[in-house]
Amino acid sequence: MGNIAAIVGRPNVGKSTLFNRLVGMRQSIVDETAGVTRDRIYGKSDWNGKEFSVIDTGGYAVNTDDIFETEIRKQALIAIEEADVVLFMVDVTCGITDFDAEIADILRRSKKKVFLVVNKVDNSERLFNVAEFYSLGLGDPWSLSSISGSGTGDLLDALVAEFKIEEHADEEEKIPNISIVGKPNVGKSSLTNALLDEDRNIVTDIAGTTRDSISTRYNKFGFNFNIIDTAGLRKKTKITDDLEFYSGMRAIRAIEYSDVCILMIDATSGVETQDMNIFHIIEKNKKGCVIVINKWDLFENKDSNTMKQYREAVEAKIAPFNDVPIIFTSAISKQRIFDVLQAAITVYNNRNRKLSTAKLNEVMLGEIQLYPPPAIKGKYIKIKYVTQLPTPSPAFAFFCNLPQYIKSPYKRFLENKLREHFDLKGVPVAIILRQK
Repeated sequence: MGNIAAIVGRPNVGKSTLFNRLVGMRQSIVDETAGVTRDRIYGKSDWNGKEFSVIDTGGYAVNTDDIFETEIRKQALIAIEEADVVLFMVDVTCGITDFDAEIADILRRSKKKVFLVVNKVDNSERLFNVAEFYSLGLGDPWSLSSISGSGTGDLLDALVAEFKIEEHADEEEKIPNISIVGKPNVGKSSLTNALLDEDRNIVTDIAGTTRDSISTRYNKFGFNFNIIDTAGLRKKTKITDDLEFYSGMRAIRAIEYSDVCILMIDATSGVETQDMNIFHIIEKNKKGCVIVINKWDLFENKDSNTMKQYREAVEAKIAPFNDVPIIFTSAISKQRIFDVLQAAITVYNNRNRKLSTAKLNEVMLGEIQLYPPPAIKGKYIKIKYVTQLPTPSPAFAFFCNLPQYIKSPYKRFLENKLREHFDLKGVPVAIILRQK
């Protein structure tokens, strides 16, 4: 991945606001509270026909015992290492702080091309104060206001001049989007880090560590997809602040944009109401689903039947849509994590499977003849034709004479027969009855 610009700086100088402006969407959470962004967040931008990647980082801080500040600092240093160009953002209203001076020292030693970006220059009086930032020794400062966009055009002109023009196909390759969702502290970031084999996302024992939805390209061992780590979803009644509300909204939006969702459940706490709520969000949005029972190494008193009994209990909870892969893992010890990838890709292929009309009618009309819909009010229902609809997830139209008389139990029968004859594991199936 080339042409990367990383935005770095101390907390609360406006990095995420600039990031959102460059990528053209509210991808990073913005709040007046310092330290909102924790992990590295990637986005795509383009200017004058040149595409480049942007990394938003958490605010760099030193001399702190806060576990998050230590991890945020590490993530910022990784972003500087990855980037071709660094946008070092400072705040004109605060002047040069000790943190600014320390970051400037790191950047001077990094040998990377650095743009010194002075943010919050909203009026002519503040414009005069920009001159003091020359003392950081990073060249001419660029004055702008990331919230209004003033000055960003000139900065982008200079920024893209540093990048190479890359040849790329006119049509971007379509690759799966796989999101990891679940309650707080079930191991979503640990699984992401284990799959990527790097400390991509901050992991602590504190619930709510991840706040943004973080997308990363995975291209190893024959797999090629985007993996999205999301914030933990709690019950609405337990959300106490704006940051957690926006984190939850980002997670739900990640589900909506995904092809397959990996629902992580804590083995030690079992399937709880909130796990089922998240499962129903996935089902409602017609996304593929893989259920991962994480922390299986911590589950006590296991015997040869424990896994089977646990699986049956989960299937009973998620019925009637219980044709879902269930995998027992430990993200920390990397137990069965590649089974999770294989299952997710299989579900993705199932979700995109197109069945021929001839084969559908051959199989399903035979099953319907053996077990026809029950007659209602002396009227016999005849299903004459079935076809798959051109929808993103599997949907099948059954044409019959009296569609209004076919009830839910028979629709479930039709769905079960489709699953029996065609591999649709992990995918919600829609049965639509139409007048013939």
